[in-house]
Amino acid sequence: MWAFVPRSEAPYAPEREGQRPSDGWALYSAFAILFRAHFSSSSLQITAKRSARPRTGSVNSGWHLDPIRKIVQVFASCITAATILAAPAQAAPQRVVSINLCTDQLAMLLAAPGQLVSVTALAQNPEMSAMAEEALAYPANHARAEEIYLLRPDLVLAGEYSTGPTVAMLRRLGVRVEVLPPAESIPAIRDQITHIGTLLDREAEAADLLARFDTDLKAATEHRDRGRAALYYANSFTSGGDTLAGTIVTAAGFRNIADDYGIRFTSPLPLELLVMSRPDRLITGAKWPGQSRSEAILDHPALAMLSPEKSEVTDADWVCGTPAVLNAIRSLE
Repeated sequence: MWAFVPRSEAPYAPEREGQRPSDGWALYSAFAILFRAHFSSSSLQITAKRSARPRTGSVNSGWHLDPIRKIVQVFASCITAATILAAPAQAAPQRVVSINLCTDQLAMLLAAPGQLVSVTALAQNPEMSAMAEEALAYPANHARAEEIYLLRPDLVLAGEYSTGPTVAMLRRLGVRVEVLPPAESIPAIRDQITHIGTLLDREAEAADLLARFDTDLKAATEHRDRGRAALYYANSFTSGGDTLAGTIVTAAGFRNIADDYGIRFTSPLPLELLVMSRPDRLITGAKWPGQSRSEAILDHPALAMLSPEKSEVTDADWVCGTPAVLNAIRSLE
């Protein structure tokens, strides 16, 4: 025999008027309403009767199971719907911490005032960060799990190559960590702007930043074929088309000589092949303070005679897939 809560009797409600219902009460109320509404239809008759002559050996033993199956289906659908109705919407994060140089910069561009509470120390280094001055307004972190946890974040932005143990420990402690891959192409940069805007609940600001980026990109890339260019770094490395540096070179109107040798990522390029390629533009890596034998190749006299136009990579504009790549593209004009 089935008993139902009368329509006039409301489910348990919070004692104080205006009090927010608990998740348990919300689930119970949604279930009771859906269950009652479903069974109020006269089209469903819950009956269980024996047949006059049950077949011998029948698994059903003479009972008609269609109504029982119907009841099970109703319970399942009511529980699913009630769970969805009772689930609270996820609020915008209030304490965001970034532990990656590239997410640092996008978070600074998109976060609401007071929403971003810390960025990495690298973000404050002008040799690495295109927003070093802006980053000075935020406490710096060194991507260590202990210091991040003490900041009480409700969202941590990490990169694909961030410290793995830090990410794992924070997740074990119940901290929400979002890991983002590096943006190595223009579409990837656009996607990352949108994605971080969604994570921060700043979709409108992300759309505005994206519109400005697209407008400036169009203006920066309206030029003719400017010839062949070569990227050349310490230890004789070069970058192909599937890297951020390769994307910048192509967007600036050059054809990357790495394509001639099937190089798509970052790979060594012998000096002899570079000289024989005779590029129209040579773009070398910026030198760091101090002495490094790996950078000695950049002082080779063959490079000085190779190209009439030589540029140094500005690491701060070339290292992250952010709107700062526009500065890198313009620097090659």
